Amino acid sequence: MDYLTPLCNISAPEVFVYKEKRRLYVVQSNVLVRDYPVGLGFHPQGDKEKEGDGRTPEGEFWICVKNAASQFGKSLGLNYPDKKHAERAFFAGIISPVEFRDILLAFENRDKPPWNTVLGGEIFIHSGGAHKDWTNGCVALYDSDMEELFKIAAVGTPVSIRP
Repeated sequence: MDYLTPLCNISAPEVFVYKEKRRLYVVQSNVLVRDYPVGLGFHPQGDKEKEGDGRTPEGEFWICVKNAASQFGKSLGLNYPDKKHAERAFFAGIISPVEFRDILLAFENRDKPPWNTVLGGEIFIHSGGAHKDWTNGCVALYDSDMEELFKIAAVGTPVSIRP
């Protein structure tokens, strides 16, 4: 652990969210450099399956959008729904072939996926507080923690969300 690493020295971070622990870890070169408490979706158990279920998705994502002035202040958008979620939904008959194709194309091009399917979307890491599980599926941090994370995370930064 090296929590004293200056923000300017964190240049290639990886982000790990552990839902059960309610923690977000920032790792650089296999060294833990930041550790933040988080709030999750209002129904955090299990993987996200559809819009409105209140679950925070689980899996391997990347930051696809950086927004300095969102509804919740600074925010980092994740590429949910991703390939895994799209495949599961397509083979269950939940999304159409066109929606499936569009999600896969976004995944292959490392672009923002469609956020208007029944799977939901607009999953962000954002400000607003980590005092409880209150989001619609996003990962919420205290404002000061989000200020730090926003400075070091870039579009393309990997984000792993684990149970």
